[in-house]
Amino acid sequence: MLKILHRLIGMTGKYKTRIRLSYITSFIKGIMMKAPLVLSFLMISMFMQGQMDGRKCLYLGITIVISVIIEAVFEHITNVLQSATGYMVFADMRMRLGDHLRKLPMGYFTEGNLGKISAVLSTDMVFIEENCMGVLSELVSFIVSQGLMVLMMFLMDIRLGLLAVLIVLAFIIVGNLMLKTTLRHSVIKQEGSESLTEEVLDFAEGIGIIKSFNMLGDRSKRLTEEFEKSCRESIGFEIAYSPWARALYLTFGIGTSLMLALAGLLFGRGVLPDTYMIGMALFLFDMFVAIKSYYSQMARLTVTSASLDRIEEVFAAEELKDEGKKTLQDVNIRDAAVPAIEYENVGFGYTDKDVLRDVSFKVNAGEMTALVGPSGGGKSTIASLLARFWDVRSGRILVNGEDIRDVSIGSLMDHISMVFQRVYLFQDTIYNNIAIGRPDATRAEVEEAAKKARCYDFIMQLPDGFDTVIGEGGASLSGGEKQRISIARCILKDAPIVILDEATASVDADNERAIQEAISELCRDKTLLVIAHRLKTIRDADQILVVSDGRIMERGDHDTLCAQNGTYAHMVSLQAS
Repeated sequence: MLKILHRLIGMTGKYKTRIRLSYITSFIKGIMMKAPLVLSFLMISMFMQGQMDGRKCLYLGITIVISVIIEAVFEHITNVLQSATGYMVFADMRMRLGDHLRKLPMGYFTEGNLGKISAVLSTDMVFIEENCMGVLSELVSFIVSQGLMVLMMFLMDIRLGLLAVLIVLAFIIVGNLMLKTTLRHSVIKQEGSESLTEEVLDFAEGIGIIKSFNMLGDRSKRLTEEFEKSCRESIGFEIAYSPWARALYLTFGIGTSLMLALAGLLFGRGVLPDTYMIGMALFLFDMFVAIKSYYSQMARLTVTSASLDRIEEVFAAEELKDEGKKTLQDVNIRDAAVPAIEYENVGFGYTDKDVLRDVSFKVNAGEMTALVGPSGGGKSTIASLLARFWDVRSGRILVNGEDIRDVSIGSLMDHISMVFQRVYLFQDTIYNNIAIGRPDATRAEVEEAAKKARCYDFIMQLPDGFDTVIGEGGASLSGGEKQRISIARCILKDAPIVILDEATASVDADNERAIQEAISELCRDKTLLVIAHRLKTIRDADQILVVSDGRIMERGDHDTLCAQNGTYAHMVSLQAS
């Protein structure tokens, strides 16, 4: 229990002072919780001994009211210091997580971790900030209150005090056994939550494919099985927890009964004064409430422990190193002293298996290099390595003569624009989606970029023009419209290097011409690395690289490669037929 609390406190960072201050206020609150009982006992004692008068009764009554007010005030202060701190801690943590995620290699997001990230954000952090940060102050109050009750028993009779200590030890034994059981089941429960989240995301993202191939029954069955599994694990957690919860209540009942029995025995023998016996009756049912409540928080704290494990696991994922201190200088002229892009003996693999082997080529400033070849050959990987979605395993990639690992990622990305077939737009206005390319751009510049990307006309036909809010992922727009908006933001960015995954490969004929015109505007005077699907679009490329099985099998311009009658020539003949 204390280890979990220590972990919770450790994650508060700069807010630790507020948490420590809350211990003081919780301590005072704990004392004030028992003050009315102690004062009531004192009042009864004075009545029975004939020492009470109207004045003393009034003073004691006022003191009881004041103690209740003080308790309420310090409870409020504790909540402000601690519960409110929980929301601030996790607000900062979500920002740190966002910063951490953007520094992770793309491979982290393609290795089945989306469910984990979603569970951390939507389940773990929410659970802890809403259910557990306020528990810290309560636990301090419980400990103080229980200590006061045991002290009162010693003041009445040492035998009552010793019995109270033994019963508290019994609570500790039961509580620690409960902790071990619930910790184990909490991990299983949280893993099930992560698995369910991942299955729901997979189902939602693939609903179009699922429907088109009439797989609703199969995929729905898998989703239903995950819900049932999650249900079983949650019930399993409760089943494992319930016997120990009953044991806790039994310890409370038996302990209370033993205290009453011993007090009655001592009173019967004339050892315990009648005033103390009345005091025992007054304290009896509040005797072990504090420690029972302390261990009743066990379920929440063990789930918290499993949640903290998963949060720490995400934060422990190794970031892509951004130790480069250099910045790139724009090089857009053909007679530049160094190539704009150069791959030197590059090797790479997502796991232990190599995806690229000894890849070397140069791209001069202002030229177009096209990557062609069979699916899975390594074309997209070559392009992604230029943007440092991953780091090379061997060799190096240079931009304007600088190893991209020696350049800050911010500077590198300022010099690269990317247009891929799969476009993602944010649930925001069209204006803001385009302005992502250059946030400091004026409205006139944003509109000019839209015109060059051939999307100005359809934007102006929307209800609110550029201020129209589009659905998440651009769901309210057609594929061609989304593609042109993505090109508009790249035009606005005006980076000297463009990575282009041929954007017209999967759009309809009506949009193809507009997109080709938009791409022509984007690519003017730029250095291009193009992943080509339609070979007719790269006939004028300065250099064509045929990539297969992670290697460059052929290289040259269109005419040279056709004359070689190799893989490229075969691909051209297939597309022409």
